[in-house]
Amino acid sequence: MTDAAALRSRAEAEAARLPALLARAEHLAGTVLMGEHGRRRAGQGDDFWQYRPVQPGDSRRHIDWRRSARSDAEFVRQREWQIAQSVMIWVDQAASMRFASTPDLPRKSDRAQLLALAAAILLVRGGERVGLTGHNLPPRRGMGQVARIATALLAEDAEDYGTPDLAGLVAQGHALFVSDFLGDLGTIRAALTSAADRGVRGCLLQVLDPAEESFPYRGRTIFESVGGTLAHETLKASELRDRYLDRLAARKDELRAICALTGWRHLCHHTDAPAQSALLWIHAAMASGPGRDAGR
Repeated sequence: MTDAAALRSRAEAEAARLPALLARAEHLAGTVLMGEHGRRRAGQGDDFWQYRPVQPGDSRRHIDWRRSARSDAEFVRQREWQIAQSVMIWVDQAASMRFASTPDLPRKSDRAQLLALAAAILLVRGGERVGLTGHNLPPRRGMGQVARIATALLAEDAEDYGTPDLAGLVAQGHALFVSDFLGDLGTIRAALTSAADRGVRGCLLQVLDPAEESFPYRGRTIFESVGGTLAHETLKASELRDRYLDRLAARKDELRAICALTGWRHLCHHTDAPAQSALLWIHAAMASGPGRDAGR
């Protein structure tokens, strides 16, 4: 097959995946009860929110005399704060994300794409602007932007492990990073520190296959990176289990510590768990104010 034919075949395969990914993401987003995602508070805006009794310091020009005439008290008419957030999403597209321990489990990349796209749908429906880092997709509203994000998410990188891409990150905005975070911790720490320096707060969603969590291997085993650049053979895989689990636990602790220092939140999600649970966490974490923990 020529290079041109191979490229066309791959493009057609990716185009065929797009409608299915969008449909699954729409369905998943539909399972989450939509609130107003962080916009339900008093402030400048056009939409009526609520009446409240007059308080000391209120200007008399803010009193709603028509409502006040129906009772013995005076009331202020409050409008809803309607400044949209800018939320940038990064999804790891490196080779390590294309791992699935069994055929009946989704690849980590499939679950990451689904959750990122469903989160984007919820954010857009909540009136927010959403973009994708590293893909020249600045934050915008609308389902057309969701379709553009879905198309970009289907691309794959050749590198074994991904590094958070900060290109396009909006200062004082929000972000969602989705990865297995099994690469260099130094680059992850640097990325979150740089984001925090710009006033960006967000969520770190770590997606792992259950085999990466339990290390079920025994006897002679050859471990290879999905990208094919790393390999290790052992005759007694079970003897590596304790050391592996200790290092994984230490990595998770480090990720949580980095998040605590930078004002981010961390959750480890496994591909054998319902995707809805992770999406609910993302939704709650994005809606929470600074300093309020939405879970780990």
